[in-house]
Formats: sequence, C-alpha cells, structure tokens
Amino acid sequence: MTLADIEKLEALFSDVVQWRRHLHTYPELSFHEVETPAFIAEKLEALELEVKRNVGGRGVVAYLRGEKPGPTIALRADFDALPIEEENDVSYKSQNPGVMHACGHDGHTAALLGVASVLAEKKTDIHGTIVFLFQHAEEKPPGGAQEMIKDGCLEGVDAVYGAHVASDIPLGQVNVTSGPIMAAVDAFTIHVQGKGGHGARPHHTKDAVVAGTQLVTELQQIVARRVDPMDTAVVTVGVFQAGTAFNVIADSAHIEGTVRTFTQKTREQIEEEIRSIVGGVEASTHVICNVDYLNGYPPLVNHAQETGILGEVAEEALGEGAPISRSAHLGGEDFAFYLEEKPGAFFHVGARTDDESTHYPHHHPRFNFDEEALLNIGKLFLGIVEKYV
Repeated sequence: MTLADIEKLEALFSDVVQWRRHLHTYPELSFHEVETPAFIAEKLEALELEVKRNVGGRGVVAYLRGEKPGPTIALRADFDALPIEEENDVSYKSQNPGVMHACGHDGHTAALLGVASVLAEKKTDIHGTIVFLFQHAEEKPPGGAQEMIKDGCLEGVDAVYGAHVASDIPLGQVNVTSGPIMAAVDAFTIHVQGKGGHGARPHHTKDAVVAGTQLVTELQQIVARRVDPMDTAVVTVGVFQAGTAFNVIADSAHIEGTVRTFTQKTREQIEEEIRSIVGGVEASTHVICNVDYLNGYPPLVNHAQETGILGEVAEEALGEGAPISRSAHLGGEDFAFYLEEKPGAFFHVGARTDDESTHYPHHHPRFNFDEEALLNIGKLFLGIVEKYV
C-alpha cells in the first residue's frame, strides 16, 4: 500500500471508530439484521459504488470497478451480533436488550467501510475490480455465507480474504497460517427414552440416567482412544438434563454437545463413532435413543499462495519483523465456505493491550477490544489490494 493510502486511512480513523460504535450501540441478531445492512449500504452508496442489497437474504455487496483491466479481489466483513446482555459500562453500550456485539463484527464492518472509503478515491488507478462483501448471520448456522455464494457474490472473483479481531492476540500482531486455521463445527443432540419408576424398584424400569451417563463416558473416549493422536479433535458434552426427584428413576435424558475437527476424514469418523456408541448403549440398557447430528461449518483451510501474499503484506503493513503467529484453533467460521469456492486466506488481528477491558474472551458480556486494531485490519486489506490491483 502507498503512504498516501495509509495517511487517508488514518485521517478516516475517527469515522471508522464512530461507525463501529454506532453499530455496537444498535446490534442485531443473525438473520434478523435490518438496520445494520441498511446503514452499510447507505455508506457504500455515498461513495458512489455499485451496491447490491439483500444478497443471499440480508447481505450487502459493493463493487469498485477500476478503469483498467485486471483481477477481481474480494474482501469480507460480517455484521451480526449475539444473544448476550452487555455488561460493559461504555458510552456506546448496546441499546438493544439481550443483544450485543461480543465478537468484534461491528469492528470488522467499520474497518472494511474505511477501506472502501480510501479505495473509492482511487478508481482511475485500479487495475481490476474490488468486491466488498458484508455478510449477515455468521454466528448462527447455517450462516449467511452459503446463501450469499448461491446469490452470486463470488462470481468472477479470483481471490477472497477475511479478517477477525482477536482479544487473545496482542495489538500489532497478526495470526495467519497456511492450511487449516479454524475447525469444522458440528453439534449433536441425543434424546434418551427409558422407562421411569420408583427408585426402590429399579428392576421395573429402564434408567435414562444410567444410560445417559454411560453415553457421556464413552463419548469422551472417542478422541482419547479412537482418533489418531496426531490429528486434533474435540468432543464436548455441554448439556445433560435428566430426572425430577431423588427417589424417582428418570424416564428420559437429554444430551447436547459439539464436535471440532480439522479434516473431513476425522469429522466423518467421529460422527460414525457417536452413532455406534449410541447403538451400543441402546442394546445394553434397553433404552431408545434419537440422535440429531448437525454438520455445521466446515474446516477453514487457507490456501498456500494467498497465505504467502498475506504474510508479505503483514510485514509491510505492520513493520518488518512484525510478530506473525502461525497457529490454528478450534473455533469455527463460515468464511470456510468462501475458501471452498475460491482461493484466499483468513487472518486474525491482535486487539489486546495492557488495558484489562481488552482481556475478555469473545462471546463474553464484557468483550471489548482496542480500536487501533481496526486501523491494522484496514492496512492489511489495503496491502492485499495493492498486491493484486
């Protein structure tokens, strides 16, 4: 990116912060975004970009077509919030009860609007096309990415990039790695139907608690004893509900959990193992189990060439020798769907400082981040654009 681009971005920083705080004040849940996409579209239309509303439902796509031929590069930001009651004491605290931007999507959107504002002034210098993807419903499967893709948001795109602020990475650092960087996210629900009865007459019952606890115990052995130890995976049971009284054998039990994997092979293996375990418990305890298994977002796998470009950009944008970590984690992201269609890369931008207000994890009611991270996202996006167009 040029020095002039950086200066323009820095001059816009107060606007970027204002946009972020406006979005933070008025968050909207996944698949219920109305005012947010309208706000985004109005800002983009004011830049005289070609704007499409309601893409894939509630998404917004804008096109900056350069006056010279060249490749097409797409940049993506998400804009949905979470069903969380905010506990921060800030001037821009959420005004929508029970809804909060607790993952930084307000920042992603504001940063990309800043990038669009800088690039809109450079149309005559652009060799190709820049596509700005503003996506709804990242937080809630099936997510917004698939429907936006079906609606043509990636048509003609040569490469796609996305960014995410990270409260566990120090400000000024960036995390990017080739290959899997985020996990597939699946969920399962198991309903155990037994036969309840008196606690003193267990032989007349089919104990759902016993069957349920056996299931939980065996599920924990899948990763420990059935998955290749060189392959990272997690099976977590987060919900176990059963029983109503100390002297009553439970008639039913309810179990919910999540599975995280990095490869399709392991993903399929674990689902098969869960169903096999359920069948075995049914046979041994004489209960009936119903399994509802949801294949959520696939693994997010960065492409090697695009990751290499991003690594070069990070050093240029954040300074030569800037700390770049290359690690994967088991969170999920529906940006994975874009990378199944087009080459590209996803990266995390540090937003943590010594200020304790930036130390809370994502999806926490006191989540917040240092807004200087938005400037770094902008620099990285501008650097990527410079490499292509």
